[in-house]
Amino acid sequence: MRTPREIYAEYKIMPNLQLHQLRVAAVGKRIAESAPYALDEKSIILAGLFHDMGNIIKSDFSVFPEFCEPEGVAHWESVKAEFIQKYGPKTHRANIMIAQELKLPQRVIDIIDAVGFSNIKNVSDTDSWEKKVVEYADCRVGPKGVLSLEERHEEAHIRYMTRMPENEKYTEYEYEQLITSAAEIETQLFVMSTITSAEITDEVITSIIEQLWDYPVG
Repeated sequence: MRTPREIYAEYKIMPNLQLHQLRVAAVGKRIAESAPYALDEKSIILAGLFHDMGNIIKSDFSVFPEFCEPEGVAHWESVKAEFIQKYGPKTHRANIMIAQELKLPQRVIDIIDAVGFSNIKNVSDTDSWEKKVVEYADCRVGPKGVLSLEERHEEAHIRYMTRMPENEKYTEYEYEQLITSAAEIETQLFVMSTITSAEITDEVITSIIEQLWDYPVG
């Protein structure tokens, strides 16, 4: 039985990306625990832990150069090249391929496949609460920790509206539609929850993250 700690090391996952996935899984676990109905908590946790395994493929190391230390940019550029050679240039495809390599259950792979900013509207409309939880958890976790939905979208606006290649940028209308869908998911998840969205904080999930480093996978 392997653990996220071991798998992240095997796949040479950048420390900041390890923490991002752990935070998403921890937020998802906290939401699942507070839901008034039974959710597949294990699938939520596994999807959170491994939803962005191939994200180094699209990493721009000049944005947060501090994340490259202590190994340095050259080291992570080399790892990025290895990922592209093995999995191709598409991050989402790489995420799915790695999930399959890890032999994650198909239900977990389906959740990972649904996660993504451009897919928020589809997730808002789905009847899968597990997909909603993981999508929302991903929306709440920024590069350096948990943010409110509004704070996260301010950060995302810079990324998706200014840094993306011209042929991949959203229009302001498209972006606002996605933001509206994310807010709808938040309402859906917390309308009957025993906690509020404001209670999802870095402080709350710290102890959960410590547990998830050694969460059994397989």
